[in-house]
Amino acid sequence: MAFPTPVTPPFRSFWWGGYECTDQLNAFGHRVDFLPLTGHLQLINEDYAALAPFSVRTVREGIRWAQIEKTPYQYDFSTVQLMLEAGQRHGIQQVWDLCHFGYPDDLTPLHPLFAQRFAALCRAFVAFYRSQRPDDVLVVTPINEVSFISWLGGDARGTAPYCNHQGWEVKYGLMRAYIEGAHALREADPSIRMLTTEPLVNIVPPLNASARERSWAREAHRNQFQATDMLSGRMCPELGGHEGLLDIVGFNYYYDNQWQNGTPNKLGWRDDVPDPRWVPLRTLLRAAHRRYNRPFALTETSHPGVDRPAWLRMIAEECTAVLRMGLPLQGICLYPIIDRPDWDHLDQWHQSGLWDADLSRPGPARVLHQPSAEALRQAQALTTAAMPDGRGQPAAGSLALGRVS
Repeated sequence: MAFPTPVTPPFRSFWWGGYECTDQLNAFGHRVDFLPLTGHLQLINEDYAALAPFSVRTVREGIRWAQIEKTPYQYDFSTVQLMLEAGQRHGIQQVWDLCHFGYPDDLTPLHPLFAQRFAALCRAFVAFYRSQRPDDVLVVTPINEVSFISWLGGDARGTAPYCNHQGWEVKYGLMRAYIEGAHALREADPSIRMLTTEPLVNIVPPLNASARERSWAREAHRNQFQATDMLSGRMCPELGGHEGLLDIVGFNYYYDNQWQNGTPNKLGWRDDVPDPRWVPLRTLLRAAHRRYNRPFALTETSHPGVDRPAWLRMIAEECTAVLRMGLPLQGICLYPIIDRPDWDHLDQWHQSGLWDADLSRPGPARVLHQPSAEALRQAQALTTAAMPDGRGQPAAGSLALGRVS
């Protein structure tokens, strides 16, 4: 059964904030839970109120599967309810990740009941959400970054199931669950909007590469689309994917998303002498849109340290170019908008948010990074001017997008 994608964006603002919500087992086998660790659960009202000067009215949040389902098929959505209430108080739209890297203690993507348990979670979440918000537009990401987590847990031993050379098997298990979950969501509520969130990368051969090296790099580059191709039924159709499950296609793009195949060598985005293999973001987004022909969003982007403002300016310039091409870019998410620590070394904070964490004060306290704040306002002005009607709206009659304060 096909589900046509509505033209009108379902988002309340064009610029979004993302709150790190991973609850995975890290490389040392320790459970991490970033919503309380970053202070977002404790300070959610302050965090949401702080978005108002930037006209950010859409955020990405996570339900934290490992915390919701401590006992199989028994769900505790009380924390999600508190978050929903905070969103309603502050006029914030919450886009929900149902699985953002973490699984319950008794599950991994290789478990024979993984997909069944995830589909049951999806049904339970819809029933809970509609009991609280019967009429809201509900936007859901079933499983975040399948491509990345299948590598981390299947090839790099960085999280459960801590495997080497099992990345494909982990990806297959995750996509079986994703597709069963997507069907369960649509059966429970056909009005649900679904947002994929996969890394957008550029994998290149060495300079002066041989024909074999160029072929290997092309194959590695194409593999970034496997998860979305499986969801659409273009790959592994036995899993039940089909084009009707593709709704809004999300791309996560960071400063280290372009590299030389088979090496840790990243392509620099601000090199004095640009690497000839570097591809502008606008080109990557245009090619990805051509592949799927769906509305899309930049669902994660950020940069650590002092280069944050320059990165924001670059992102705005590239996305403005995309908008001027007439492509259906529906949002840009600053992820994280509040700083976060490293998953494996919790004493090392990234300094990659719009707000830094002041660890010397309870919370931890938030400190606005003023250069990033100014860069964001300039970025918002650029993208607003590039909207079709020049007033921050994607098209006549669609939802208003956030204007610059």
